[in-house]
Amino acid sequence: MLKDITRNRLVGGWFATVAIIVAAVIAMGVNVGVSTTALLLTLSLVPPGIILALWRAAPAPTVGEILYEANTPKEGRS
Repeated sequence: MLKDITRNRLVGGWFATVAIIVAAVIAMGVNVGVSTTALLLTLSLVPPGIILALWRAAPAPTVGEILYEANTPKEGRS
């Protein structure tokens, strides 16, 4: 199931969850200060930003690939 999820769907789900939480806080009548609002806004924007930046990054090389490159003679060496 998690292999079929797209980056846009995951980020959209994150923003929908944040919107539901904000609506619940407003409906309950909680008094939220400026610093709490800034913290919640930051915490709601950082994870999607990380997802967007790293989702399709190249996979890290395996130990076998690193050892193969280290032990394979390069052209031009004698």
